[in-house]
Amino acid sequence: MCHPGWGRAFTAAQRLSDLARLRRVRDRIDREYAQPLDVEALARGVHMSAGHLSRQFRLAYGEPPYAYLMTRRIERATALLRRGDLSVTEVCFAVGCSSLGTFSTRFTQLVGVSPNAYRRQTAGPVAGIPSCMAKQVTRPVRNREARTLDPQLA
Repeated sequence: MCHPGWGRAFTAAQRLSDLARLRRVRDRIDREYAQPLDVEALARGVHMSAGHLSRQFRLAYGEPPYAYLMTRRIERATALLRRGDLSVTEVCFAVGCSSLGTFSTRFTQLVGVSPNAYRRQTAGPVAGIPSCMAKQVTRPVRNREARTLDPQLA
């Protein structure tokens, strides 16, 4: 007969193990955001099923792995667009997106304006501001909570 506390200890140990693996996935996404990554490959890298990884990642970080990856890519894209020396298409491919349409749609969802509009708007306002401050001010908002630039007045 097993000790009554062993089941709880195993569950807690398994949870800690899962959290460590989720952290490795998140770190890999942060590091390799420009590489072709998919949930299956990320899951294989930490010996989890894709479904289990997606569920646990969402519980731990509030969004699924693919959404987190796209947020990282859009964050990097905003920095490249602020520099102003690359076209939107070049930025799209530089951050690891293979579809300009998907990139533009996700960019607009997170930032609130299209990549072209963002590039025009930020070309002047962040000039001369240290990059660490510009990054904080222009950081995308996750989970479709983009700020609107011109509030609708009724």
